[in-house]
Amino acid sequence: MNQDPFAARRAAFRKLHRSGCFVIPNPWDVGSAHALSVLGFKALATTSSGFAWSRAQMDHEPDLEAVLAYLRDMVQASGLPVNADFEHGHSDTVAGVQENVRRCVQTGVAGLSLEDSTGDAAQPLFDLDEAVARMRAARQAIDATGADVMLIGRAECFLVGHDNALDESIRRLQAYSQAGADCLYAPGVARLEDIEAIVRAVAPRPVNVLVGQAVPFDVAALARLGVRRISVGGALAGAAWGGFLRAARGLAEGRFDGLAGKAEHGELNQLARSRQEQLARGDP
Repeated sequence: MNQDPFAARRAAFRKLHRSGCFVIPNPWDVGSAHALSVLGFKALATTSSGFAWSRAQMDHEPDLEAVLAYLRDMVQASGLPVNADFEHGHSDTVAGVQENVRRCVQTGVAGLSLEDSTGDAAQPLFDLDEAVARMRAARQAIDATGADVMLIGRAECFLVGHDNALDESIRRLQAYSQAGADCLYAPGVARLEDIEAIVRAVAPRPVNVLVGQAVPFDVAALARLGVRRISVGGALAGAAWGGFLRAARGLAEGRFDGLAGKAEHGELNQLARSRQEQLARGDP
């Protein structure tokens, strides 16, 4: 049997989920991934929205081949474990999810998130039985590869405005856990009491919380609730675009004040230099 070249990263990623709380930020290109690794983060996660915006596309618009190429770039950008935002598996069928997850694992990711949204405003979530079948197919696909890749089950109830988002999220996340998800995730949950309820309901499975904007609590507060990991989705990309658009609009109006606070030329060159030095040493 061929040895898994990403086994160490995958083992490190699983270990991060066993205790404590860690932040897993979301880069959208090689430069942002390298910068985050230099800053000392222990793992990275991709962002479907940040990647799409970098291509002048809407979130969920890039096709499977583009997403797989992005995942390969992110895996190669540092030696850190990478969690793939694999959206709804890029297929409307269970068989398609299974095949696409197999291909996702081949990119070298240490984890992948599968969500239960359909993209259809008339029926924004897959029926629970179908969503569970899709999660089980993803689990089977991962296991068939022999790679120790974590499966993250996402319930999109809060994001689609479900009438009973908390209870429905818990019901779905518990079912996804039974179907083989290693970590659970309800993006859009914002109230600390709701987060705590989800953590309790799916214990001992680890829970990911998405923080997509400035909030009146910090990492320590989420850690006290038992949250195991914290991601930011497209928020870092949005922050970068926010700075860019403020500066560009100022230029369009004849002003230069938007350039205040920019990253300095030397700092960015040093980041690039450190990446080239890594590559010269043969580091991932």
